[in-house]
Amino acid sequence: MHDSTTSLKELTLRGVILGALITLVFTASNVYLGLKVGLTFASSIPAAVISMAVLRAFRDSNILENNIVQTQASAAGTLSAIIFVLPALLMMGYWQGFPLVETAMICACGGILGVVFTVPLRQALIVKSDLPYPEGVAAAEILRAGNPDKDAAEAQKGQGFGDIVLGAAIAGGFSLITNGFKLAADGVSYWFSAGRAIFQLPMGFSFALVGAGYLVGITGGIAMLLGVFLSWGIAVPWLTMTQPWPEGVAIGSFATSVWVSQVRLIGAGMIAIAALWTLFTLIKPMMEGMRVSLAVLKDGSGATRMARTDTDLSPKTLLRITLLMLVLLIATFYSFVAQSGLAPAVAWTLVLVGTALAFLIGFMVAAACGYMAGLVGSSASPISGIAVISILAVSLIFIGIGQVQGILDDERHVRFYTALALFCSSVVVAIAAISNDNLQDLKTGWLVSATPWKQQAALIIGCVVGAMVIPPVLELLYHAYGFIGSMPRADMDASQALAAPQASLMITIAQGLFAHTLDWTYIMIGVGAGIAAIIVDRLLARYARFRIPPLAVAMGLYLPPSIVTALFLGALIAWAVKKRIHVSAARSRVESKPLLESAERRGTLFASGLIVGESLVGVVLAMIIVASVGAGGSDAPLALVGAEFAATATFIGMAALITMCLIFIRRALTRPPGAGFAE
Repeated sequence: MHDSTTSLKELTLRGVILGALITLVFTASNVYLGLKVGLTFASSIPAAVISMAVLRAFRDSNILENNIVQTQASAAGTLSAIIFVLPALLMMGYWQGFPLVETAMICACGGILGVVFTVPLRQALIVKSDLPYPEGVAAAEILRAGNPDKDAAEAQKGQGFGDIVLGAAIAGGFSLITNGFKLAADGVSYWFSAGRAIFQLPMGFSFALVGAGYLVGITGGIAMLLGVFLSWGIAVPWLTMTQPWPEGVAIGSFATSVWVSQVRLIGAGMIAIAALWTLFTLIKPMMEGMRVSLAVLKDGSGATRMARTDTDLSPKTLLRITLLMLVLLIATFYSFVAQSGLAPAVAWTLVLVGTALAFLIGFMVAAACGYMAGLVGSSASPISGIAVISILAVSLIFIGIGQVQGILDDERHVRFYTALALFCSSVVVAIAAISNDNLQDLKTGWLVSATPWKQQAALIIGCVVGAMVIPPVLELLYHAYGFIGSMPRADMDASQALAAPQASLMITIAQGLFAHTLDWTYIMIGVGAGIAAIIVDRLLARYARFRIPPLAVAMGLYLPPSIVTALFLGALIAWAVKKRIHVSAARSRVESKPLLESAERRGTLFASGLIVGESLVGVVLAMIIVASVGAGGSDAPLALVGAEFAATATFIGMAALITMCLIFIRRALTRPPGAGFAE
């Protein structure tokens, strides 16, 4: 690749500071979104746009400096995945809050190990691979468009930032009206029964989820909608028809309890088998990455003679960082285990085994997550599936250790071992999350001729900053909203509690394993359904042009249906925009490719704005609620109406959703200067 950027400044103090500030904002946004709906967003693209907008004020800024800023800030979009497991410690009652040091160390150590584990994979999965890396390529295109040295960039100067600001303003405003003023509903559900079978027709109004669905695309959207049909069109109606209906329980409450306690376990089985299948398909690239890594270690200092654009962090540096992280992990596990009151020999056994499990399982899943990020993008990579596999493996190993030690007959020890399994799995998720993001960023850097080792250093800085932000944000959101099943105050509104769906699933699995009460029937049904989905997906890949990702089907099965319908709406918008462009281009006999590229870029930026806007308002509202409750006030201090406004609020929410979708489509279809057809 021709390198015309050798003289450009790259890793600068102002870039590091700007990256840290963006990391603060996006980490808070992602923690909120993940706790609310179980999804996080990849922040590379909006971070790149914001970086360009700010650094444009400096005459000597350049594309490589912008790239370092987005690399550092993108850690927020992935390290926040720690919320898929860690809140479970509160939801099971083991923690009463988020200890600052332990939480930060899990995030920092896991994240930095995620960087280290994927460095050897860069050659195999980026330089010598044809994986698409959709978000990495998109971020590179945005950086190129914002490079003032390019004439083409002048025509679109500021456009990308404007799309994000508009999306953020619309979604943030609606979130304020909905969750702050209570003037609009955030969704609607229609319940009905056929005989004793209960059905639900849901629709979520979340603008952020519509934006996320646009990024997921129609394939993932249809697969998740299929999961909703399997859940609420087959499983829930069948189970409610064959089980006694508790007296005095509302139709929606009964069906929801069946879905939570039984159907979601089917989804867990599907997620586990789909993630295992993914790992199986990655054996070859994993072996290739290990071969490259060993070759570099054997060459030693020869790596320093490589071209600038081929130079990773040196093997010696990686080994030193790895050893430091292991020491810090041992200290973190000891801090957690020391509270158990176990004998020193038993405690140190658990510390060393927990550290080894986190390290080894994290190493194995790093390649899987990096490969999946390259295949489908960071936002759709199976972090949830990795978490399920991790909690299953870790719990079974700790059960074996506990039985050998003969202490699992004590309920207090069972509770501690369950918490330790969740604690250990949190480290694995942090490793998997950053592994998921690192290769995406390195793909961007490779396309813009960046220096890999400087990007890797920036990502480590991002992990440290994100690790300092996550604990206080988690504490803030917990005291503002609470989690389902764990409310910090007795007088809080349980309907406003954050769902933390993955953390709830982790508790169900871990507690069921340790108490020997986990109903494997539904999990095994999920495994069978997952195998069937894998077979169908493979057949479609061979004989048709369409695929149904098994993991997406499983996600649709266990996520709340109002979430999935909003995601599908966003995916449908992406499909409709492309269809409209193809039809109009054919009618006008013009080339559709530049129109599609423009629509993809503007739609992606607007969708990112929707996600950022709603998430940030959610964090601000959390601060207001905490201040209100702390002063003895209401947990809905901005509410202007009461429950009697519900019907009107539903109408307003639906009207706002339709209006936003029309704006979204219009924005994506706005043609670039000189395009061939009018709308």
